[in-house]
Amino acid sequence: MTPPVPRSGRRIVLVRKADHVTLREAPSAVSLDAVSKSFGATKAVSDVTFSVAPGTVHALLGENGAGKSTTMKLLSGLIAPDTGRLLVDGAPVQFHSPRDAHRVGIQTAFQELTLVRDLSVLDNMLLPKAPAGLLGLLKRRAMAERVADHFDRLGLQTDLYAETGRLDLAERQKIEIARALFREPRVLLLDEPTSALAGSDVKWLGEIIAEARARGVTVLFISHRMPEVRDFCETMTILRNGRHIATGRVGDFTDEAVVEMIIGRSLDQTFPARPQRSLREPPAPVLETRDLAAGPKLKAANIALRPGEILGVAGLQGMGQRELFSACFGAIPVDAGEIRVDGRAVHLSSPADALHPSLRIGLLPEERKTEGLFLKLDGTTNASLPVIERFTRHGLIDGAAEQAAAQKVFATVDVSPVAAFTEAGAFSGGNQQKIAIAKWLVAESRILLLFDPTRGIDVGTKHQLYGLMRAFADAGGAVLFHSTEIPELVNLSDRVIVLYEGAIVAQLETDEIDELTIMNAALGSAHQPDAARTRASA
Repeated sequence: MTPPVPRSGRRIVLVRKADHVTLREAPSAVSLDAVSKSFGATKAVSDVTFSVAPGTVHALLGENGAGKSTTMKLLSGLIAPDTGRLLVDGAPVQFHSPRDAHRVGIQTAFQELTLVRDLSVLDNMLLPKAPAGLLGLLKRRAMAERVADHFDRLGLQTDLYAETGRLDLAERQKIEIARALFREPRVLLLDEPTSALAGSDVKWLGEIIAEARARGVTVLFISHRMPEVRDFCETMTILRNGRHIATGRVGDFTDEAVVEMIIGRSLDQTFPARPQRSLREPPAPVLETRDLAAGPKLKAANIALRPGEILGVAGLQGMGQRELFSACFGAIPVDAGEIRVDGRAVHLSSPADALHPSLRIGLLPEERKTEGLFLKLDGTTNASLPVIERFTRHGLIDGAAEQAAAQKVFATVDVSPVAAFTEAGAFSGGNQQKIAIAKWLVAESRILLLFDPTRGIDVGTKHQLYGLMRAFADAGGAVLFHSTEIPELVNLSDRVIVLYEGAIVAQLETDEIDELTIMNAALGSAHQPDAARTRASA
């Protein structure tokens, strides 16, 4: 018999005695009881209390820096609370390491991946401790068969012996999730698992979560995407500035109410208004590609990016968008075709060429922590590195000029002034993203290549980034913009191109841009704009 679930989300169990039946509240799967954790002067979580009922999917929401990742690390055994208690199945626990959490059945799949890039997929799946046979020798063949069976059940086609670092971000994220499930958790913690996933991969994750819940696994799920929260989760908790704001059933809150609780204010308008375009001839392109082929995916791309516009790039995972952005920044070689800036062909042998004063191209990459920032260096150093020679006199760095330039841009992107002298790794994901953008403003870029800039970013910071993008374009800059969130492309882009199997299959003007048209083209559907209209849009 399935126990009833009251509106509070708490689970009730039936207790039978000799001649009667009583109702008793079952202990929560995991709970935080007045938990606080500080890092120096920063209070990451403060007196937080909430519980997750067993066998439920519970969302944890909040801005970057609200305390979500700290909560996950506390439950994962990576850090210990300063005050308060953690409880598992109603009993207090003390975690001194992740292994302590593993022993009580808690496993975590992190957004910032914990996979070792130089090891094979199989080796990563078996970390940190694989079963051993006689004399401690690893039962490698038997374990490979177990992992292969596990991947089959999850619908993963990944080569077990592939080097993990050579896989794309989405595939690595799925392996991170698969590894947590392979350890047969009773409680599964998912830290922003869909930030690197799109389309069918998100549907795949939803099916994985539903199957785990059916087996009685409790899931704690961090996400900034409300549609996923409504599809996957029954209950949710909202944190703001390290404090508990609300806990309840997902269906009891409107999206507007959730946003207000997350950021402490209402958002009058999610997306900035597009400027009215004049009827005169559009300006000449500042960046063009002609039959561009690069890397394993991009076969033939023709784009024309004009000053003052945001050109959206849509496409399912692995359709050539990463190669397009990397080639236009000189990060990978061009195999065929050409890149033109201001009407002349250019050869970009490295990112240093893209940074030349005559070009001034900046790239916000897919993975900010490994490709966009030096996490151990302070914000000023990160922001000035691309153009450090500008602040160098007679072989010495003019620290005052360097810091003044960084502080001016940090104010523009709304990053705390302490970022100037604080390690980038100490900041939340949203502030790290803004520091990564700030360096291209310090470099006075006139062309910005933004690859999924809102990945893993909370709703308030997204709103700020949208405004920054529009202000940059309105000031005469040009933005090439890829997003895995189709509504962003629809509402931010002046035009949209759609990639399918390494080629552009649709080019949409403002009045043609909608989610259905983009998705049809992204899926290779025949329902695309006719060829004449596509050519005319170029």
